[in-house]
Amino acid sequence: MDEKTAGENRMLQLEELEEFRGNTYENHKLYKEKMKKWHDKRIRNRDLKIGQKVLLFNSRLRLFPGKLKSRWTGPYQIINDAGNGAFEIQRSEHGRSFKVNGHRLKLYNDETFDEIEETIPLSDWEAIQ
Repeated sequence: MDEKTAGENRMLQLEELEEFRGNTYENHKLYKEKMKKWHDKRIRNRDLKIGQKVLLFNSRLRLFPGKLKSRWTGPYQIINDAGNGAFEIQRSEHGRSFKVNGHRLKLYNDETFDEIEETIPLSDWEAIQ
């Protein structure tokens, strides 16, 4: 019930609280640095160049997406690097062009494979089974 002792105790509690807040701030700062390193390590650089063919991710396909429907459309051709990760693309040589974020693009692989057709006579098919 001594007012002086109670005041001193209160001041000690406030100092401990301030020290705890300082430690929490430092731990949060270290955590943010660690997460930034982890995130930056996993960023893939996009080496897209003018003239390359790319596919565009259609993020607005939400109404009736369908399980097997692809969200990638294209191919488009890169006609200009707009800077800061943005690219200007167009569908064909005479189509309209528009700018998109580079994270929504991926390279289009337009390799064609010659399909080999193999025929098996029905009499051989029954022998296989």
